[in-house]
Amino acid sequence: MEPHKLEALADRLAIEDLLTRYAHAVDRHDWDLYRSVFTDDAHIDYTSAGGIAGTLDEAVSFLEATMPIFEMTQHLVGNVDVRIEGDTATVSAMFNNPMRLPDGEVWFTGGWYHHDLVRTGDGWRSRNLREESAWFDRAPF
Repeated sequence: MEPHKLEALADRLAIEDLLTRYAHAVDRHDWDLYRSVFTDDAHIDYTSAGGIAGTLDEAVSFLEATMPIFEMTQHLVGNVDVRIEGDTATVSAMFNNPMRLPDGEVWFTGGWYHHDLVRTGDGWRSRNLREESAWFDRAPF
């Protein structure tokens, strides 16, 4: 295989690993792991799901405050569309997320994560995440 094709394949795998790391971090409430997905100056927008838009620190504070209301979450990420241009990339990936409350009620949501990525010395990182919620089932809002 030609070297540039191998590099493109390695980039795609690294980006898919980044998306998996994001899902694991949120579901496990591992905010250090979550931070490793983003650049220090990242902007994160959860407004389509009723959340906040802000800095990485603001997003972590929001998630630390809101995620414990759920007994369980499981972010499933797939159908990843990656567009790489040198040391930047745009990514759209679908998500499906069941979330169980302590009383056993389960909410479901799905949509897309849109990331603007940059290659850093530590690998690919997201400098901008916009969640685009497409649907909710059983959510109280």
